[in-house]
Amino acid sequence: MLEELKNLNKVVGLKQVAKAINEEGVKALYIAEDADPKVVEKIKLAAKQKNIETIYVESMKKLGKACGIDVGAATAATLK
Repeated sequence: MLEELKNLNKVVGLKQVAKAINEEGVKALYIAEDADPKVVEKIKLAAKQKNIETIYVESMKKLGKACGIDVGAATAATLK
């Protein structure tokens, strides 16, 4: 599923993911396991409240690469 991220309609990064969740446009949320828990806590809570599937990825580096960017990413989300 992670390999598919590159080709799907998505947003990457905390601010963009938070905005998409608030606009109720998220199908699935991806969170890097090595992301700072304080940073992703609000995103996780918002996703849980809106019954959004949450998928954990081994590292920020792997999530960033799967999204087609050259840096790590704490969060990403596929859009409806």
